[in-house]
Amino acid sequence: MSVAVFGDHWWRGKPTTAPVDGRVDAIDFARGVAVTLMILSHGIKGLLDFEQIPGWGMVPVHALTKFSSTLFIMVFGIALAVAFLPHVGKESWPRKRLKLLLAGVTIFFWYKVLTVVEMFQLAEPEQIIDALLYQTFPSFVEILGFYAIALIWVPFFLSLWVRMPLWLRVASPVLLALAAELLASRFGFWGNASLRAILVEHDELYTWGQLSRGPLILLGLLLGELILFCHPCLKRRMTLGGGLLALSVLLFGVFFWLGLPDVYDTLYAIAMNDGKHPPELTFMVFSMAGALAILGVALVGGNSLARVLKPITIIGSDAKAAFIFHISVIFVVFRYLLGYWHSISYDYALTLTFGLIIGTALWIKLTAWIRSVR
Repeated sequence: MSVAVFGDHWWRGKPTTAPVDGRVDAIDFARGVAVTLMILSHGIKGLLDFEQIPGWGMVPVHALTKFSSTLFIMVFGIALAVAFLPHVGKESWPRKRLKLLLAGVTIFFWYKVLTVVEMFQLAEPEQIIDALLYQTFPSFVEILGFYAIALIWVPFFLSLWVRMPLWLRVASPVLLALAAELLASRFGFWGNASLRAILVEHDELYTWGQLSRGPLILLGLLLGELILFCHPCLKRRMTLGGGLLALSVLLFGVFFWLGLPDVYDTLYAIAMNDGKHPPELTFMVFSMAGALAILGVALVGGNSLARVLKPITIIGSDAKAAFIFHISVIFVVFRYLLGYWHSISYDYALTLTFGLIIGTALWIKLTAWIRSVR
């Protein structure tokens, strides 16, 4: 079936369901950028306090890492659309759905293991148990908790997504964001702070809300549909990438307007995580603008960019392994074994982090090679 037929099918309201052969390097690269920025943030903040970071380290370096969370969640939605949406309703769907559910179980297991890894050196046993029981939330590994829960409902939601008309799919991110805001402002969650944090986030608990960040998954699903439609045609792919870059420029313009009269102070506050949890407008506009810019560059650059920046693409090809490896190195090796917690300079922490990024890519490549020769 031709691309034109798929495009007509999409505009009539049904998602494009043409499968893509093999991996899409642009998606791996975008995911790799998200994880690399996350490693950069964790590598520095895992060893130093904000007070130990110089101004140039905060802006632009640490401010730019705020693109990672939004980009990571959006790429999650994109990957769902590209890898799983074409199978919904087909004979292969039960097996694919089970694969997603089992991935959620695996991520939940590693989330709890890495919770202990993050906390074992400085926290009391009672605090670790509270974190394991969802009474408190660790900061560095909490994104895994978000994915573990998301992978419980997403496999079933995809069956609903393919039945939704186009207008509802396009409106769904806004509708979910409004629902999350309404619940956050009007509903008490029966006085359960942990439940509130898991669903819409909490001022005093560091976590990622399923409803407050869910719109990013839905936006990723929409972009994934567009990538399925545009991928076979270079001109369409370039148009989509250019459109994302133009939208990014527009959002950066909105951010600079929101940041007036002192944009630098606004950027510094964002680097300090102001407005990250729960999500606030200025932070989300900045983070979304950066995420769309990276996605646009990834689509325009395509396979060539993915090859030139191969270590980043390798990291994006196995984000779970990258996450497990870098968290383990930071908290077990750098903090515990080498005693670098609050005892090194920013320049040294930055050098270690760049080495950790390369080491993560090498670890993924090594483990993939070991699996291939078994």
